[in-house]
Amino acid sequence: MNNKLPKTKIDERTGIEYHLKGDYYIPNIVAPKQEKIVLNKYGKMRLKYLKECRKADYTIMLINGTLNTHLKEIQETAQTRVEQIIDQLKEKSDLTEDMKNTDVLYWVGTMNSIKAQAEEIVFKELIYW
Repeated sequence: MNNKLPKTKIDERTGIEYHLKGDYYIPNIVAPKQEKIVLNKYGKMRLKYLKECRKADYTIMLINGTLNTHLKEIQETAQTRVEQIIDQLKEKSDLTEDMKNTDVLYWVGTMNSIKAQAEEIVFKELIYW
């Protein structure tokens, strides 16, 4: 039966080329090479969100070869945004540099609270949209 079928064929509608494997035609699709990146906390969270909640977007970006670029952009933007928000919240708080030496526990607790607030804003703005 294989002898009568052509070894390759092209779908006229989609332009995808297929090759014969046994009795089935398999599409000749190869995902483009993507640059290797190291993901930080925000990049990993965005990747997890895409995989679990936005499967179609994840698959499209993976196939188009834009996933790593997207993750890199998100993590860089998120890091910058968190730092900006922390600076803004520190200005609005009653923290001073002297408190690092005089009231360490209060300073650390307030800074942790400020960082948590900044990250929550960034999660809503960038990671989970």
